[in-house]
Amino acid sequence: MGGVGEPGPREGPAQPGAPLPIFCWEQIRAHDQPGDKWLVIERRVYDISRWEQRHPGGSRLIGHHGAEDATDAFRVFHQDLNFVRKFLQPLLIGELAPEEPSQDGPLNVQLVEDFRALHQAAEDMKLFDASPTFFAFLLGHILAMEVLAWLLIYLLGPGWVPSTLAAFILAISQAQSWCLQHDLGHASVFKKSRWNHVAQKFVMGQLKGFSAHWWNFRHFQHHAKPNIFHKDPDVTVAPFFLLGESSIEYGKKKRRYLPYNHQHLYFFLIGPPMLILVNFEVENLAYMLVCMQWADLLWAASFYARFFLSYLPFYGVPGVLLFFVAVRVLESHWFVWITQINHIPKEIGHEKHRDWVSSQLVATCNVEPSLFIDWFSGHLDFQIEHHLFPRMPRHNYSRVAPLVKSLCAKHGLSYEVKPFLTALVDIVRSLKKSGDIWLDTYLHQ
Repeated sequence: MGGVGEPGPREGPAQPGAPLPIFCWEQIRAHDQPGDKWLVIERRVYDISRWEQRHPGGSRLIGHHGAEDATDAFRVFHQDLNFVRKFLQPLLIGELAPEEPSQDGPLNVQLVEDFRALHQAAEDMKLFDASPTFFAFLLGHILAMEVLAWLLIYLLGPGWVPSTLAAFILAISQAQSWCLQHDLGHASVFKKSRWNHVAQKFVMGQLKGFSAHWWNFRHFQHHAKPNIFHKDPDVTVAPFFLLGESSIEYGKKKRRYLPYNHQHLYFFLIGPPMLILVNFEVENLAYMLVCMQWADLLWAASFYARFFLSYLPFYGVPGVLLFFVAVRVLESHWFVWITQINHIPKEIGHEKHRDWVSSQLVATCNVEPSLFIDWFSGHLDFQIEHHLFPRMPRHNYSRVAPLVKSLCAKHGLSYEVKPFLTALVDIVRSLKKSGDIWLDTYLHQ
């Protein structure tokens, strides 16, 4: 078939040497349903309907790009493009018609081209090459804190003062372990994906007690579609909290499960304290059991065995449980505040089908960097750079930042940088604003 057309149901991949069928966006748009997914990469059309369940990053991640151009997402997420293209070839069913734009919907062609040139420039500058010394230090100082916390209790006894100090040290160690496993999950430490995956299992499982597969499943969705309802798990938090456009929707539908006009207050009670201790622990365990991730379950069990065997002789069963809860609550505070200062105050809503750069910039902002903030946040003060280049080792964000600023200035895009304390306060302000919008809509519409 040489003209604009469509193969029959499950006709199969295009035959080598045969002319590729050509499609227009109107045809492709119809294939964004469960069990019927097409997407476009580098102007070629792929039917991923049967394959998405086998996608290493999860079916939801690739499925979120159904009926879209996924070229830039494809390039920024994968280390070895030539290797990955081998898996795409059997899924190829055609290509875009020559007169069709590369992306459906609003498209700044020059912005897309400039970003791809910037990505190539970053590769030429070797900004995707990791420093072994940097990451070895990160792992070393995590292990040192784990040992220091235990020595405090061993040498000084399980009193309130040493126990409090040990809990804070372990919470910092856990926070830094989040950062290191995050680097490994994005394959930004080792050149071989396999080594990143193995190391992430160790850090996430043995040092934290969580599943690497579970984390990647939810976190990659966040990166692909940041601040998009039902695609980014981090903002799909209704009915507990209303963010962005959900405030108006709940108001119009007269939904009042909680006093949302006070959500900026009860956030302090059920947000930072409970996220990891309750939400993550339950969600993580459910994922491992439902998805039968038995290896991850064993890794997580090794963490709990080590933790409880290390501190049980000092505290007994009730005491060690209380100590564990204290560490998780402290760690949870760090996680919520650090990960959300860059996102909650930004645009949150339904899918707008923007290009890669625009979709990342409207959902992220930076925090003014310093040596302490870089370390304390795992370099998430450079959230814009991290979202544009998720595979880039974080110690190189400061080097690519000037190039990103120039790109934004050229195209009139906002490159927002806030003081750290302002960014923290903006979370509460944003929650209050969303709650007020809900109340106003609830009462008057």
